[in-house]
Amino acid sequence: MILKIGGSVITEKHAVSKAKREEIDRIAHEIAQFKINTTEALVLVHGAGSFGHPQAMKWVNEGFDAQGVYLTHSAVKELNSMVLDSLNRAGVRALPVHPLSSCLLENGKIVDFQIEKLRIMLDRGILPVLHGDVVIDRLKGAAVLSGDRIIPYLATAMNASKIGAGSNVDGVLDNKGAVIKKITPISFVDIKKQISGAAATDVTGGMLSKVSELIELAKNGISSRIFNASRKGMVSKFLYGEDVGTLISDK
Repeated sequence: MILKIGGSVITEKHAVSKAKREEIDRIAHEIAQFKINTTEALVLVHGAGSFGHPQAMKWVNEGFDAQGVYLTHSAVKELNSMVLDSLNRAGVRALPVHPLSSCLLENGKIVDFQIEKLRIMLDRGILPVLHGDVVIDRLKGAAVLSGDRIIPYLATAMNASKIGAGSNVDGVLDNKGAVIKKITPISFVDIKKQISGAAATDVTGGMLSKVSELIELAKNGISSRIFNASRKGMVSKFLYGEDVGTLISDK
């Protein structure tokens, strides 16, 4: 199972490098309770939010160089450390997997990922924690890899059974603010006109980008849910298989 927690849930997205520590701790405890009660393998991916996006916006505009990569990665690694600290305090054996050092891109697309490392961690009961990052790119030198683009790659490579994307909204919303309960590749053609982008500074494309990535997964038979992880108990409900948020499936 793959769980992604959006940067909007665990950081103040309109600030610079400001974490919501209480939210991080709450989600860590919800994950810990699930891990106590099940042996199901889980991979956690979290967004960068205000850790990395401001730096990436600056350096993307100017063209990436070593300093830009360092500053952006340092920021997202700081948030990742907070998440790991909280998980381990809650009793979860969690370790970081930084995309900068385990991933390779070509023109923004993942072409290499150290999946075997993740498999070994899962076999030993360890929770791998990945995050949005800046990654070396064969053509561009370096590029931003969002958590939303890590999910479909891992889901396919590791044959995931369940995908969850925790956002700060109740699901995918239509142009009237109502939750769209289900999206399929066919219905997405019309629905995508209604989906609005994220309001805060975001180099990863907002909600439309998230849904687009998950629609591609649905075409391969892997269903997912977008739900509100900022609401207490919703991460637990997703982990235990309850009907939360928007279901994205092949039919």
